Amino acid sequence: MILHFIGFYDYTVWLTYISLASSLVGMVMASRGSLKVAVLCLLISGFCDLFDGIVARTKKDRTQDQKNYGIQIDSLSDVIAFGVLPAVIFYFHGVRSLLGIAILACYVLCGLIRLAFFNVLETKRQQDPTQSACVKEFRGMPITFSAIITPIVCLVGWLLPQEISIYLYYIAPIVMAFLFVLDVKIPKLDVGKLLFGNK
Repeated sequence: MILHFIGFYDYTVWLTYISLASSLVGMVMASRGSLKVAVLCLLISGFCDLFDGIVARTKKDRTQDQKNYGIQIDSLSDVIAFGVLPAVIFYFHGVRSLLGIAILACYVLCGLIRLAFFNVLETKRQQDPTQSACVKEFRGMPITFSAIITPIVCLVGWLLPQEISIYLYYIAPIVMAFLFVLDVKIPKLDVGKLLFGNK
């Protein structure tokens, strides 16, 4: 008897799956007090996200189902990697008051809203043959930017006295949450073109 599984498992989604695994490891390490390792796991997830789209586009014979699956699985992974993991990192940096929990909940919720809105726009774009295959700008700050901002915030916080750094850990997630849902246009950097030219 041959077993069949739902989903897709080809190389186009491997980086997304690795990103998710890295974020789960990061949460476990944060809960054990290894905050530097947790931040490293966030950076690894960010690296995977940076290249997952480039890798996926190398497979020219993807079906529409595979493309739609890629959109959905990428965003579902991003909620955990760049929504929940940074919230866990900030929590274990001391953002534990009722206000802090509310801020972290708002951060994750705004990230979720931003990703759901992106999925709606991306699905519509792929279904419209008149739309360009390459998106030139983002609407709102991508949640994946937290893979850059959170490590910088943590690095600065580690260099500051604890009584000062705690304010930084409270302010950073609420500012990022606001930027996730603020309807501003942010130019998109084409990493593939930057690294590999026009190929």
